[in-house]
Amino acid sequence: MNRRPASALDVAAFLGILFAGVTSSATAAADEPSVPAASERGEDVVVRGGRTAAGASTADSMARAEVRQLPGAFGDPFRAIEAMPGMTPVLTGLPYFYVRGAPPSNVGYYFDGVRVPYLFHFGLGPAVIHPALIAKTELHRGGYPAAYGRHAGGIVEGTAMPPADRFHGEGQLRLIDGGALVEAPFADGRGSALAAARYSYTAALFSALSSDTTLDYRDYQARVSYSLGERDTVSLLGFGAYDFASQRQTLDPSLQAIPVASASRQPREVTRVLFASEFHRADLRWDRVLSSGGRLRAATTVGFDRTRLEARRAATDVMTGGRVELVQPLSRAVLLRAGADVVVDRYAADALPDYADDDDVVARQRGIFVDRTDFVTGARADAVLTMIPKMEVVPGVRFDLYGSGNARAFAVDPRLSSRFFVSDRVRIIHTYGLASQPPSTPIALPGITIARLRGGLQRAVQTSAGVEADLPSDFTATATVFHNAYYGLNDALGTVQMELVDIERSDSLLAKSRGSAFGFEAGIRRKLTRRVSGLASYTLSHSMRTANGERFVSAYNRPHVFTAALSVDLGKGFRTGARFVTYSGVPKSPAKPAFPEQLVGTPPSSTPAFYRLDLRAEKTWRIGKTGWISIVLEALNATLSREVTGYSCGTALDIPGVATPMPTCSERVIGPVTVPSLGIEGGL
Repeated sequence: MNRRPASALDVAAFLGILFAGVTSSATAAADEPSVPAASERGEDVVVRGGRTAAGASTADSMARAEVRQLPGAFGDPFRAIEAMPGMTPVLTGLPYFYVRGAPPSNVGYYFDGVRVPYLFHFGLGPAVIHPALIAKTELHRGGYPAAYGRHAGGIVEGTAMPPADRFHGEGQLRLIDGGALVEAPFADGRGSALAAARYSYTAALFSALSSDTTLDYRDYQARVSYSLGERDTVSLLGFGAYDFASQRQTLDPSLQAIPVASASRQPREVTRVLFASEFHRADLRWDRVLSSGGRLRAATTVGFDRTRLEARRAATDVMTGGRVELVQPLSRAVLLRAGADVVVDRYAADALPDYADDDDVVARQRGIFVDRTDFVTGARADAVLTMIPKMEVVPGVRFDLYGSGNARAFAVDPRLSSRFFVSDRVRIIHTYGLASQPPSTPIALPGITIARLRGGLQRAVQTSAGVEADLPSDFTATATVFHNAYYGLNDALGTVQMELVDIERSDSLLAKSRGSAFGFEAGIRRKLTRRVSGLASYTLSHSMRTANGERFVSAYNRPHVFTAALSVDLGKGFRTGARFVTYSGVPKSPAKPAFPEQLVGTPPSSTPAFYRLDLRAEKTWRIGKTGWISIVLEALNATLSREVTGYSCGTALDIPGVATPMPTCSERVIGPVTVPSLGIEGGL
């Protein structure tokens, strides 16, 4: 069987509608719900670069009120991580990042301990969880606690708000969607019921980009909790999301190879389904507070995932799992954290169409679209040791067994992190760890994974060392150096040819590679709830790949990424802010054309740097003790900047009567991708 290497066009099939219709020069309309302007409730967004969960640091924590004031984040705690060091964007506005050299598919997503395929609606959509339900978001860049695993990159975890003891609610009404959350106690406060939802009533998130493209999305969350006594609580958490993209096309029967009846030879418009996905989760849990001060949780989860690409191929996954988690202080200086779980995924896929006679296409699709049962089970433990004054050490280890069909793989992932308190204001942090992950597709999609552990596990060696300091005038600063090594990596985005001169020589979509990344991360921030506040972050990094015996720079290596934000309270309920984002371009593809003597034009060594400016303005009125209402005007990429993703170069063809192409390379441009938002928000 002849195997045709995958091209960037194959990668686009996995990206679904991420880049569909984005090449126009119009604008997009997508934004996020906001959260209350007040910070009384004290929810945090915590971003940790290898830090332990014990002893929360203030250097990279962000209260929900701060998230709401960050321009371009649209009040979404998940989008706030974009402003942190170590995040390398794939494309402006899209919530997909390389984290210390690890591709987007190696970033794991969890909500309140439950695995989910993604945390954002596709394209430029908002988060799949209502912001008012999110108590905090944690980004672990590497060397994370043993509780997090099965991903060889970063971990993004969203934690739900605890049940409230009073009736409250929030709502948003915007140009493209509406959302609301309401929660009420019952049984004299022993129980609580919550419901939230968002609905895109315009079904036109991409309509400004392309009048022929439609994007629809919606999501929901529900929770019921009940206290059985002073120590025991049972709860049921359910949530899900749906995304749909289609495109109108004109079919001209006169151009078809097979003639049709004359009555049907008139051109007609049809709607082509480009992408559809959904996922649903239900998590039943029992929590017990132990007499010794520890906590125990036992939970079972069921889920359903489904993705359909271009109306021809669909894959589903029915997931069932159970887990036990324990946090137990053994003494004043030793805190034990342990757990075990098992997850079973039953995958099903549509049969290949009869006309799919391309052996290579069939082989690649059978590596993904195949009926099978996968499982993973494991145990983990770590301990927070504070026996030595001004020092915190956290050793840990994970054991995971993976199964897919008849294939098996076992991983042992040790972890070690330490924190040294040089003074009350200065801390030094070191992290080391191994992380393992099954094979993955370029972008995580519901119900789609690589079958039979093809090529073995992906593995990462993660190391970092840094310092964080509390500075005068309520500033905090961090500086970190890191080095990660990757083995058996699935990174089609980082190894694929970008110029498309010879797609037959590009790397296989499911091929393995080795990689490494090292760099420096720095950040400084003053709390965004201050009258004049802001933040700045900078990442200097270099990412390499080795594939087919050749070593080259990753196709998504961006040496410099810089973000700066400023927010000013003007008084009388008025607040305004701006954020500036810039990053380096991507490098020229290392792939060689099949006929270099025919290549006309030489592309630059890398694409130009990109920059954008995000703006935000708000007017808030207070209603009573807890009520509020706001009018918010916000824009991502208000400068209408366009991003160059690569170059297309011509070839000199010696064909009679055909003019020779000019010796130039044309830019492939995305955008401008801009997200305007005008909405009314309120809560009580």
